[in-house]
Amino acid sequence: MDKRVKWGIIILVGAGLIGLGIHNFTPKENEELNEASPTIKTNKKKSLNVNAQIIKPHLLTDQLFVSGKLMPDEEVDLSFETSGKIIDINFTEGSFVTKGQLLAKVNDSQLQAQLDRLKAQMPLAEDRVFRQNALLQRDAVSKEAYEQVKTELATLHADIENIKANIDMTELRAPFDGVIGLRQVSVGTYSPTTVIAKLTKITPLKVEFAVPERYARQIKKGTRLSFKIEGRLDAFDAQVYATESSIDPETHTLTVRALYPNTNGELLPGRYADITLKQNEIKDAIAIPSEAIVPEMGKNKVFVYRSGVAQPVDVEIGIRTEAEVQIVRGLVAGDTILTSGTLQLRTGMPVVLDNIN
Repeated sequence: MDKRVKWGIIILVGAGLIGLGIHNFTPKENEELNEASPTIKTNKKKSLNVNAQIIKPHLLTDQLFVSGKLMPDEEVDLSFETSGKIIDINFTEGSFVTKGQLLAKVNDSQLQAQLDRLKAQMPLAEDRVFRQNALLQRDAVSKEAYEQVKTELATLHADIENIKANIDMTELRAPFDGVIGLRQVSVGTYSPTTVIAKLTKITPLKVEFAVPERYARQIKKGTRLSFKIEGRLDAFDAQVYATESSIDPETHTLTVRALYPNTNGELLPGRYADITLKQNEIKDAIAIPSEAIVPEMGKNKVFVYRSGVAQPVDVEIGIRTEAEVQIVRGLVAGDTILTSGTLQLRTGMPVVLDNIN
């Protein structure tokens, strides 16, 4: 082979190897770099998908929710004022009775006999007074003798009234209108202050509950409320008629009672009630969902949506309801607040709005 041809081949091979090396060490395009080095980090911030709400002023009602119980307007355990054998029971268990109605009777035969004896003495005693008065008019008897027979008549009258009072104590009468419960005795029972039955007045009903001390001044006579009971979908309206004279030092609550008419007797005392007290109504209030509030270092802040990113705003809150919080400073109508992902949000973080209410 010609020496010049040989050197020409060597030069061409060398040039090819040099070109290949230069290509391998030349920087690649971005796509190639990304494919070759997937672990290389970029400076681009990751966005967060969140829900948002546009603030619209609306009516906000400040409500207080507490538990209470229904109580009878009046209730008493019925028993005799005197001891004796029960000879009659005149009521049906669970029935309605009226004030003054005779419910039961204790044997009073001995008292009746004493009453008859005293009544039999009345004509003679009255006659003595009449005769002594006639004699006194003619100065045929002393005034002292007349006063004595007059005193005897008065004493007889007092003894009769005493016996009648004792007889009344053998009669058990209803002290007020109400429903009488189950009887605890039978005819023939000897009754030394034994409870005969329970009498309950259920029209109206009392609603008793307690409110935290911070609400004590807001609850007054005439305050209206509504309550619900288990098994009933409708609410019942009642009105406060009295409050306790002081706050309980142990529970720091004020006991309150309201009246519910219960005209038809549809509700029974003893049931628990879920009570709603309406405190104030604020028109055109700036209120947001409570989950949008982020407590931080003793302050409250809210994230708002501005130019595609989340920005924190310090706010001052007012009243709270079951689902919303009033904002008295920091937000205005038309602001878009972020209502989800609040714990992940940071100042200037890009966000994508999924749902806007």
